[in-house]
Amino acid sequence: MMGGNMNKMMKQVQKMQQEMLKMQEELGVRTVESTAGGGVVKVVANGKNEIISVEIKPEAVDPEDVEMLQDLVLTAVNEALKKAQEMVNAEMGKLTGGLKIPGMF
Repeated sequence: MMGGNMNKMMKQVQKMQQEMLKMQEELGVRTVESTAGGGVVKVVANGKNEIISVEIKPEAVDPEDVEMLQDLVLTAVNEALKKAQEMVNAEMGKLTGGLKIPGMF
């Protein structure tokens, strides 16, 4: 009696895994961006939590204050990664109905 239910459940799990893989591929193409210092530093990240680009406007570069530029880059990078993670969690949440699956993401 239990065999049929188990098979059905396994098929649902496999289908969900396939959908999640597809979703992860799509998220790898989607991007989020973050800026710091009023837009003098811009960082773009994708859904794989990879930084795709870092733009620094010339006015952000002050040889006398390299620390400030480093802080701006750090802030923008961390914010971009946070936004990317939020995007992934939101999309995965839609797929799993808010169900947290250990080891999936």
